[in-house]
Amino acid sequence: MDRSQFERRTHHTSLGVLTLGALGVVFGDIGTSPLYALRECFASHTGAVVNEATVLGVLSLIFWVLILVISIKYMFIILRADNKGEGGLLALTALASEGTLRSSKTAIFSVVGLGVFGAALLYGDAMITPAISVLSAVEGVAVRSEGLESFVIPVTLVILTALFMTQRFGTGIIGRIFGPVMCIWFSVIGTLGLMAIIKNPEVLRAIDPRYALDFLFTDWAVSFAVMGSVFLAVTGGESLYADMGHFGRSAIRLGWFLLAMPALLLNYFGQGALVLSNPEAVRSPFYLLAPEWAQVPMVILATTATAVASQAVIAGIFSITRQAVQLGFLPRTQVVHTSAGEIGQIFVPKANLFLWVSTVALVLSFKSSSALAGAYGVAVSAIMIITTSMAGYIAWKRWKWNPIVIAVLGIGFLAIEALFLSSNLMKLDEGGWISLLIAALISTCMLTWKRGREILMQRLREKRMTLTQFIDQVREKRVYRTEGTAVFMTSDPNGLPVGLFQNFLLNHVVHQQVIIMNVQFEEIPFIPVQNRIQISNLGENFHFVTVHYGFMQTPNIPRIIEMCRFDGVPVNKDDVTYFFGRETIIATDRVGMQKWRERLFILMSRNSQTAMEFFKIPTDKVVEFGIQVEI
Repeated sequence: MDRSQFERRTHHTSLGVLTLGALGVVFGDIGTSPLYALRECFASHTGAVVNEATVLGVLSLIFWVLILVISIKYMFIILRADNKGEGGLLALTALASEGTLRSSKTAIFSVVGLGVFGAALLYGDAMITPAISVLSAVEGVAVRSEGLESFVIPVTLVILTALFMTQRFGTGIIGRIFGPVMCIWFSVIGTLGLMAIIKNPEVLRAIDPRYALDFLFTDWAVSFAVMGSVFLAVTGGESLYADMGHFGRSAIRLGWFLLAMPALLLNYFGQGALVLSNPEAVRSPFYLLAPEWAQVPMVILATTATAVASQAVIAGIFSITRQAVQLGFLPRTQVVHTSAGEIGQIFVPKANLFLWVSTVALVLSFKSSSALAGAYGVAVSAIMIITTSMAGYIAWKRWKWNPIVIAVLGIGFLAIEALFLSSNLMKLDEGGWISLLIAALISTCMLTWKRGREILMQRLREKRMTLTQFIDQVREKRVYRTEGTAVFMTSDPNGLPVGLFQNFLLNHVVHQQVIIMNVQFEEIPFIPVQNRIQISNLGENFHFVTVHYGFMQTPNIPRIIEMCRFDGVPVNKDDVTYFFGRETIIATDRVGMQKWRERLFILMSRNSQTAMEFFKIPTDKVVEFGIQVEI
């Protein structure tokens, strides 16, 4: 199957099926914000008083924030910035970096550093979102009976554990299972909101933006504190972009405008109508919106929906982790492709385990969704500012937009998001520091790995000749050729593999047949056998083999050797030895990185997946040569 065939196949995948999957994976986070967003706007720390002006002002802010930030910024602008179908901050960073290739090193480092820090912030958000979402839903049982409060934490932990255990089945399958759940969820919350609006239609006056402006400027201290809670209504916006590679922009846009946005607006206005008629309902306006007989079913539905909500950020982290590995910011790790039809549907076991452990720790530490709300928002608001800045740069450099249009849109979005960030920074001592600490640690690891690999490659090149020079030396010095076939894996078509160099250096021999192999993975699921390999005869019985696999295929190097024999390379599969070079990295005082970063790089290198595991090479046919490299 070639690229055009794959694209036609993907195009014919029902948009309805993809939209249903997107509802189950992408919209869970923002779709469950009504559980706590309006309630937190009137929490004691904001100082907001429940009266008509305040309720209408808060509703007006929520309405226009959803329209401006999600509907206009993300749906119509940010989703355009895809990198080969992938979204997320690292994809955006890669696009922005292409425009700085001729710029100074400082400009390149600034773009990359900003993108990496933003991606690291998403890891912090992905830890908090499942915890606060599921906790807020399970806490609904206390609305019905305070005696059930002791079950909130255990039930939350069970649900979260089950959620992370299901990730191995893939976002496509999860989306098809959770998609109908979210359809029911949006339909129910929209209906409940509509019923309350019918009883008190005066609440619709909040559509007028003057109510938002009046609220903002009447009591600046209160409105500034409330903005941090208003922001909870748009958390999940970055997940829409990060998950674009899973379902595509068309499915995400259709799901938003057809179902998610109308349901959310109806529910928020319904909660506002309820609070206007009964100010006491502000303690839990979401659950009290339902009739008394429906409150227990709503807890069950909300709990299920919040498990789905967590799926959005988890899937986004899988995408970001894979992008980080591909861009050289993280060491090689296992990535499981779970769909033959969609390249973006993946499962990353190590990232999944990391998120599960972190989320459980947060639940046990904070114990309630209100406590976690203090830690929520700082990361996402900072990410939104970074996204807006990079998108503006891309619109200028790549899309060639009118600078005046870019300035107007950029200043408008940045003003809103800066207000959100500054308001959320007031909650640093309530837990907001957690997101920033996590982001600092992860971005440090990512930048250290990137820089460490650059230094390592530089040190290796200092020690080796090129492949062409080596073959010339073999020819000129008539090096002794021992029997058998040696296979050396390489990621550099021109460089000399470490294993080949070390074998010659130590044993002073070269095998009768030498195969140097480079494996490349294409962005299509399967590549036919007849298109699998390309062989170049380098002379002196040296052959360079380029192997092509689809992203759904598992590499099998011994089978490739068999194919080489049928394509004219005189090789006996029973007489093949695979040589690998394993670098032992030593931290030194040489110019490069600080000593502590060198030690961190060494630790990360030791935990990287080995080439033998990745290529499924039998261990009894492997020879490893160690080489010490000072960095």
